[in-house]
Amino acid sequence: MTQLYIVESGDFVYLMRTTGLTRGNLSSHMTKLEEAGYIEVIKEFVERKPLTMLRLSDEGRSAFLEYRKNMALAIEGSS
Repeated sequence: MTQLYIVESGDFVYLMRTTGLTRGNLSSHMTKLEEAGYIEVIKEFVERKPLTMLRLSDEGRSAFLEYRKNMALAIEGSS
């Protein structure tokens, strides 16, 4: 989610490379995030090749901002 927050959207291969996840791990995370409504998955063909794009949904963006806020509070509280 952090990577999608930064870049708005990205294709599966780009996200796999930037996160260091394997195809299977990224696919598993992608499924769970999509089921939670945090990401949108767009599957299409470009020049007859499959392309899977992922984009953070409005709900996902809100959840990520809430997570960041909670983490900042936790870090401040431990100082």
